[in-house]
Amino acid sequence: MLWHWKESCLYGLALLCSPPSSSPYNGKVYNLKRPGSHGSAPGDPHHRVRRSTQGPDSPPGARSLPFGNSAARAARRVPRSELTWNREERRTATSRQEELKLTSSTFALTGDSAHNQAMVHWSGQNSSVILMLTKLYDFNLGSVTESSLWRSTDYGTTYEKLNEKVGVKIILSYLYVSPNNKRKIMLLTDPEVESSLLISSDEGATYQKYRLNFYILSLLFHPEQEDWILAYGHDQKLYSSVEFGRRWQLVHEQVAPNRFYWSKLGLDKEPGLIHLETKALYITCKLQNCTDANKGKPFPGYIDPNSLVVQDEYVFVQVSHLQRGNICFMKCLFLFPQDLHVISTDENRVVAAVQEWNQNDTYNLYVSEAGGIYYTLALENVMSSMGPEGNVMIDLYEVAGIKGMFLANKKLNNEVKTYITYNKGRDWRLLQAPSADLRGNRIHCMLPYCSLHLHLQVSANPYTSGNIASRESVPGIIVASGSIGAELTSSNVSMFITSDAGNTWRQIFDEEYSVLYLDQGGALVAIRHTPLPIRHLWLSFDEGRVWNKYSFTSSPLFVDGVLGEPGEETLIMTIFGHVSHRSEWQLVKIDFRSIFNRRCVESDYVPWDLHDQGERCLMGVKRVYQKLRPIARCVMGKIYSVTTISEPCDCTESDFECDYGFERRANGKCTPAFWFLSSSMSRTCTTEHTFLNSTGYRKVVSNNCTGGVMEQYTARRQLCPSQAPRGLHLVTSEGKLTATLASNVTFLVFLEEGDGSKTSIMVDFGDGNAFTYSNVSSIEDGIKHIYKNVGIYRVSATAENSLGSETVLLFLHITCQLESIHLSAPFVAVKNKEVNLTVVLSPSQVGTVTYIWWFGNNSEPVITLEGSVAFTFSREGISVVTVQVSAGNTILQDRKTIAVHEYFRSHLLAFSSNLDDHNPDVTEWRLDASRVIKTSMVQATGVKSEQLLVTVLPGLPTAAEFFLLPDIRLTEGKPDKTLSELVLSALNQNLVQFTLRPGVQITVYAAHLSAAPLVDTSDNHSGSAMLMLLSVVVAGLAVFLIYKFKRKIPGLHVYAAMQDEKEQEMIQSPVSPTDSTPSCSSQRELEKPWLLDLLSPDDSYNKSTEQQMS
Repeated sequence: MLWHWKESCLYGLALLCSPPSSSPYNGKVYNLKRPGSHGSAPGDPHHRVRRSTQGPDSPPGARSLPFGNSAARAARRVPRSELTWNREERRTATSRQEELKLTSSTFALTGDSAHNQAMVHWSGQNSSVILMLTKLYDFNLGSVTESSLWRSTDYGTTYEKLNEKVGVKIILSYLYVSPNNKRKIMLLTDPEVESSLLISSDEGATYQKYRLNFYILSLLFHPEQEDWILAYGHDQKLYSSVEFGRRWQLVHEQVAPNRFYWSKLGLDKEPGLIHLETKALYITCKLQNCTDANKGKPFPGYIDPNSLVVQDEYVFVQVSHLQRGNICFMKCLFLFPQDLHVISTDENRVVAAVQEWNQNDTYNLYVSEAGGIYYTLALENVMSSMGPEGNVMIDLYEVAGIKGMFLANKKLNNEVKTYITYNKGRDWRLLQAPSADLRGNRIHCMLPYCSLHLHLQVSANPYTSGNIASRESVPGIIVASGSIGAELTSSNVSMFITSDAGNTWRQIFDEEYSVLYLDQGGALVAIRHTPLPIRHLWLSFDEGRVWNKYSFTSSPLFVDGVLGEPGEETLIMTIFGHVSHRSEWQLVKIDFRSIFNRRCVESDYVPWDLHDQGERCLMGVKRVYQKLRPIARCVMGKIYSVTTISEPCDCTESDFECDYGFERRANGKCTPAFWFLSSSMSRTCTTEHTFLNSTGYRKVVSNNCTGGVMEQYTARRQLCPSQAPRGLHLVTSEGKLTATLASNVTFLVFLEEGDGSKTSIMVDFGDGNAFTYSNVSSIEDGIKHIYKNVGIYRVSATAENSLGSETVLLFLHITCQLESIHLSAPFVAVKNKEVNLTVVLSPSQVGTVTYIWWFGNNSEPVITLEGSVAFTFSREGISVVTVQVSAGNTILQDRKTIAVHEYFRSHLLAFSSNLDDHNPDVTEWRLDASRVIKTSMVQATGVKSEQLLVTVLPGLPTAAEFFLLPDIRLTEGKPDKTLSELVLSALNQNLVQFTLRPGVQITVYAAHLSAAPLVDTSDNHSGSAMLMLLSVVVAGLAVFLIYKFKRKIPGLHVYAAMQDEKEQEMIQSPVSPTDSTPSCSSQRELEKPWLLDLLSPDDSYNKSTEQQMS
């Protein structure tokens, strides 16, 4: 988006450079502090319009920006062997006693020859103090490695180096100035060395040092309070200070970069309010008390990331997931479906640039009515370019001093042409080329085939010179670089000037120059763009008709930049340069006061009529300005102000632009666009009794015409017609189809057509609750509802009046946040026998869930909507089962390793009771214990390690299970009963022991609660063994029913699932009145006692998610 700033009241730093192809690393780059921007990154637009930066109404400013690698126009160093003067320089050098000279003095910044960046602050306002921070910026390291601080108290004649005062070892990176008190200076150290601030209250004479516990990326000063500052840190945290940086307080975390703004006096309720964007939400926050209770949420839902812009009376956000609509806040908060860059919000009107789906390097220009709601197309295919810092630059320039006058570069048939408007984009025309060139030769250029085209780039820094300039103090004078022909080119660029606001143009130079304004614009200074050293500049006292050559130094100088004195008078300048490749910076101070004869008097001014090719009625008035006579050579001074006489005009058709939904045809008439429904303009009838019936035209904003055709073209207020409701919309405030259980869901109901005062709205929330509202206006702020259960709800809204009704549906998913999952699977599975795998969720009810299963090396997953799946393993060996559970935006995963064998034997293990005292019942401990137990059994029995699997079960008392696998090479895959008896014998004789820690000896033995033998998966089970096994099942069920909330007794290896019983019990549990609305957390509390007792009916154990087989 494009941050709007008004014309700056200060001169900038004019960078004089070689063509753009030269390396930006080789030049010394200067930057100047402007008392007009909003700070650093937040005040600097990401998308900037070309506008004048020389006006008197600049807003207060705060920081200067380093150019360095991003400099648009850095000077190129030229080796001595390439240094040659042109003939004119040589001729002038031979007759220096006759040349015109300016009063100047030179000062060298000794010791700074290696420094390649500078930040300069000139207080102005009758102050002679200049501060300069020079730096050596290492582009390879991306940091500052050296710095020097200089201070002048005599308008730049001499400078004092302040490194010893601030600290010799301190490296300074930025210089800031309070926009409301130029005496207050802030220096920021390089955070790579030390993170601190140096603060001065006496224009940089003395400093106090304050440590920081965060890195400052950018600052935003308050527009009125001189000590209030917002600081954006590298960790996306926003801090505030009300003591000019001496103390800082955290405001908010996770703030979007450059998306925080101070409140505007007269619009916000509190002066210390902050507008900011965090986590795709637009909130307001109190400066010193940004708590949840004090946060405001002007916009109810989520916004597109990095889209918040607060500008003048308007707040803009971009929302992609809602349908076209608008919601008013302050003046109006506008929702637009396309990418929107706000160019300006002057005079209660929004100018925006929109890039449509079929555009690459161009934008369409739209303008709004006073409300900022309805937009009409002003100009198509306006050119854009990418700025040095990745910002979008729109080729649109607002001329200073003349209301409603713009220049724009438009692409037409793949040719870029410059157009001009005098009525804020209502009408555009090409520029008439000069009739003669610089040498007086006639130029044959006929419209529309040939015209004048201008480069409209302004510098990213308001103190630097761009390709075009104008001033509030000299309306009608515009200086720009450009070319003549069928289209704009970058070759054969010349300098042009107009003295009559673009009606006629003159060529003043046949190559590029930086042209600066002196003495309120009463004189012009031109300095040539060249990589060669120069010692002359040019002065004109007659609006660029005659230029006089002056020398400003005795020795040629590579000019890096020009700094003008702040203020409109501007009679002192400093030229920055160097005499050789490795020399120190030379600062040449030029005092122009000596070349003026006297102060201007009233007789030195003449009236000038503003017109557009003879038409004097522009923006509904005739304007007459008082301008300095071209032959007057006098000082206008600081007290001069532009005098304007205005006379209103009768309204004509040219004072009206096409209204919203209408397009201008070839005959000049505004007719409805193909997509426009005239009935949509009566949308105000949903909340009001009358509406404005458009005539297809609307008066151009700020147009002051009266009478004439005003009544014919002005929209007429009419009574709302009686009609059935139509265009009913039902959405959630966040634009989503999901919501969290027990949260407030806000439903928004919109009605496009219908008498809102007589139309009732009935909303059925789908959970047995329904409410009816008498009219639409009663639900403007939305309808809030809380759902008490997880599920999918059919929400409906019905609008009804005596003429008809309309219903709209919305299916809303109420969910809980899925926090954890557990895959229940057996540790050992029988080959070619179906195994049930189950996923247990926490909380158990989270809404719509999708399960994705991977078995072994299968590349294709199995997707189910149920949490259980049956699978048959056809191969022996180790198989890995992975399951992913998707619920809303959350995806969790669990994985289990299963040993697949055709035959195996198993038995539960018990331990001496002292083990329970050392069992923390965590996964890591169980894994370690399983490995130790297995090692002890292998050592006591001689069983091969690969034939034995041991796993410790979760819970207390401590229990485990071992699996004895056959040795395929010896037994042909069948279990070895002799080996089984050997293991049981060792266990029964207490031969399996291990040392848990010094003094703690643990004995492992077979669990004996019955005469049940080892579980054997072979086919030749004895009948008595099966009967015994069945008795164990019955005994186990009895024990489990009695102790259902306790850990399972060791020795039982056949379990029954009690999940259904537990679920029923949970639902029937009484709920206290204070807990009538269940939440996800309450579900988790109810599930905890029985979660570990969920069992699969196929003898697979529900062990912890992290359980792995040893």
